[in-house]
Amino acid sequence: MKEQSEALGTEKISKLLVKLSIPSTIGMTVMALYNLVDTIFVGQGVGTMAIGGLAIVMPIQMLVFAAAMVLGMGGSSVISRALGENNEERTSRTFGNLITLTFIMGILLTAGGYLFARPLLFLFGAQGEILPFATDYFLVVFAGTPFLSYAMIFNAIIRAEGDARSAMMVMITASIINIVLDPIFIFGLKWGVKGAAAATVVSQTAAFLYMFLYYARGKSSIKFHFKHLALKKAIVKEVFAIGASSLARHGAASALMAILNHILYIYGGALSVSVYGIINRVFRVVFMPIFGIVQAYLPITGFNYGAKNFSRVRETFWKSTIVSSVIITLIFAFLMIFARQVMAVFSSDQALIEEGSYAIRIILLATPLIGFQVIGASYFQAIGKALPSFFLALSRQVLLLLPLVIILPRFWGLNGVWASFPIADFLSAFITTAMLIPELRRLRQSTDADINSTK
Repeated sequence: MKEQSEALGTEKISKLLVKLSIPSTIGMTVMALYNLVDTIFVGQGVGTMAIGGLAIVMPIQMLVFAAAMVLGMGGSSVISRALGENNEERTSRTFGNLITLTFIMGILLTAGGYLFARPLLFLFGAQGEILPFATDYFLVVFAGTPFLSYAMIFNAIIRAEGDARSAMMVMITASIINIVLDPIFIFGLKWGVKGAAAATVVSQTAAFLYMFLYYARGKSSIKFHFKHLALKKAIVKEVFAIGASSLARHGAASALMAILNHILYIYGGALSVSVYGIINRVFRVVFMPIFGIVQAYLPITGFNYGAKNFSRVRETFWKSTIVSSVIITLIFAFLMIFARQVMAVFSSDQALIEEGSYAIRIILLATPLIGFQVIGASYFQAIGKALPSFFLALSRQVLLLLPLVIILPRFWGLNGVWASFPIADFLSAFITTAMLIPELRRLRQSTDADINSTK
């Protein structure tokens, strides 16, 4: 399997981006799709308020996701660069440390979730007629936390090795299981929102077992030794430093959603909470091609940066940015045109459809800029620069969007909430550009120096 890693430094960049991004995109889209399918089944089978219950629990699930991504993205960055340096000991040691850290994290998150279930639900906006649905869903779905954590981290490591196909297959397998079980549990067994949660837990367990067998059968190029389970301070510190940007990004998104749930309830009631719950899940699916490109971009950039092949680092950045921008513009056009039809898939409630289609069009106004911003922020993570990566991860969600959703509704009401998104996207793209300019100049100078030294 070593050839997969070496291809990151030799194969044509455009071919690598296609080979790695398409499986990642398919896998993550199908994975996100089961959340969407949950919402469709719950909306059509239980009702609009049940969608609100799922919307309340989603940011709590995102906190688990954020915690796992600290280890997954931080560890995969370390492993990508170690593979580029041909440092087998560091690669194996990092892998073993990730297994130990994930075990500790899974226990702490699960115990904390059940001990503080009710305060958590209130904190994230569960109130009124939404509260019973949120409680039922949360108490079942949180049982899958340890399995979800291991599956996500193993998946990130597999992508770091360049084996995007296996990473895709595990996500597809888990998602198909979830989608098949949803109608059985929700309608057949009449479990309602508990059925949607149970289907999710079963699918997460299946993903974990798939990943476990992948490593147990020796399909990975990383060699596991029990001695590497012992934590090494330098590796743990680097993993958390780099992964902090993912924690900032997803953790900030979780905190933002909690605040949004409260603000939406104040200015629009339970209906607006359900509307944003749907929009958020739709966006998580349709924007997956961009994150699929990021999953391809990170190992290519990390490997070549570790190998000091700066011309390939630069080429990867520009090609990833162009492709991302084209894709995001097409998504923008589609949702602008078919916003009403998208909302109608989830419910026949005309009030929800009207408000939802209007909100989608406002939120999307600056979307064409997102492709560049996401690739730009990912560059710093890929090369191991923790501080700028952390800052850019925070910029849109915390430094920009959060103040806007608190301030603008005081003047524009519910419209102020929706308008906050495009304003934050525009400002975030501007900040990313300012931070990238010196980095891109440095890359060009390094590339020119390499070319001159070979003459």
